[in-house]
Amino acid sequence: MSGFEPDRPPRPLTPKEDNAKSNVVIAYIFMLLGIFTGVFWLIGAIWAMVKVSDARGTFFEDHYSNIISTFWWGIFLSVTGFILTLFFVGYILLFLVWIWSIFRMVKGIARATSNQPFRVFY
Repeated sequence: MSGFEPDRPPRPLTPKEDNAKSNVVIAYIFMLLGIFTGVFWLIGAIWAMVKVSDARGTFFEDHYSNIISTFWWGIFLSVTGFILTLFFVGYILLFLVWIWSIFRMVKGIARATSNQPFRVFY
């Protein structure tokens, strides 16, 4: 082995895990679209809030927490940024929130499609 292949093949997903994975990927896609359109950001967050109970006990559960916390922090920081646009710093804050949100959504999609939890626990 070259060291890059896993020692054993990953176990197949249970139907509950497969459903949780599908729903979280849908929510991530909505959130990414929402970065450019606005309304899908809300749809993705609501989708995650509704479907989080279906993912309880799976390793996809923290992906839902990621989406929901990104949504609420994004709303809070965006409102703060809009208020601060009276001063130039608001534009910088809005840009940083936009980049931070994209990073969290892309990381989440990459880890979910690889059947990994959002956070790495060692």
